[in-house]
Amino acid sequence: MADDTLLDDPARLSEVDTDGVLRAAARAGAQVRSVVEMAEELGVERALADVRPRALLIVTRPGHAGAIADLLVALLGPACPVPVVVVDEVPGWVGPLDVVITHTEDPGDRVLAESIGRATRYGATVVVTAPPDGPVAAAGAGRAFLLPPRVPVPPGFAFPRAFAAGLLTLRTMGLLRADIDNLADELDKEAEKDHPAHESFVNPAKSLALRLFDRVPLLWGLDPAATAVASHARHVLAAHAGFVCDVGSYADAQTRFALHRAVVRSTSGQGIFDDPDDFAGDPTAMLRVQLLAISSGPAADAARHMAADTLPGADVLVPAEEVGADEPVRAAVLALRFELAALYLGLAAGTIGGSGRYASAGV
Repeated sequence: MADDTLLDDPARLSEVDTDGVLRAAARAGAQVRSVVEMAEELGVERALADVRPRALLIVTRPGHAGAIADLLVALLGPACPVPVVVVDEVPGWVGPLDVVITHTEDPGDRVLAESIGRATRYGATVVVTAPPDGPVAAAGAGRAFLLPPRVPVPPGFAFPRAFAAGLLTLRTMGLLRADIDNLADELDKEAEKDHPAHESFVNPAKSLALRLFDRVPLLWGLDPAATAVASHARHVLAAHAGFVCDVGSYADAQTRFALHRAVVRSTSGQGIFDDPDDFAGDPTAMLRVQLLAISSGPAADAARHMAADTLPGADVLVPAEEVGADEPVRAAVLALRFELAALYLGLAAGTIGGSGRYASAGV
């Protein structure tokens, strides 16, 4: 069993965090600032200022790229004036009027290297966040805007850097409004709130981790951006804590009738005349519904209240109530909170760190 008492013991947390993963995640704001600095040095804004591409291609590869692509598409919304194509590889029809955004932490990803080579050969503008060496970097050498990591973090912690690069590219082309400086500041603030020294009742990431202890998370987004953040949360919970999550939009969850009925029953709580023994062994008691909301406004508020009324015991995560910022910032803050919560869970369970239950067992 995971040891949840670890979360409120900073000394033990420091002891088991042998790889400094909590410190690495807290560098999210610094990663964002490094992207802005590199883009300025490379002249990304000069090259893309007010460019209206024939098509915007977002190339996804294993890791964070899929969730980032979903989030960028959600933030652009249906009003985006250019076609947005999410692909695993750059298609043969790419041309000089297209813009390609992609990310990888694998410098030897030959599929991506071939895609970048194809895109640059046919004259497309390519913005890629990737390590500075290897086939991927070589494929874009001198022809693509390569944004390598400047803030050292372990593999798997590049979400802020890749997301900031995508936002900066879209903002430069006038396709999306995003305050990237504020993004870095708010990520710093979130990291400070989630500092290991802060007790769980005032630490949002620890509080979230405790809500997920010994539960099966159902991460349901109330808007497209929130659903994309839920996908990122699924990835980090699996990567760091070994958690299996159900992820999707709340609208989609309502069509899975048996699960939705079970969740409605479990979140409604026991009545005063219910026998507690009737709930013993009920698998739905292990479910924890997390309703995520990024968008704001009358329609978003109505959807949130309707879902909360249907699932009165569900957790509702609404960054807008804490962060007075735009949607990209709110999405990034919630993504970081889930990442830190996953790290706390992983350290408590021993799936990461140096002295957890798996490490002590010699696994």
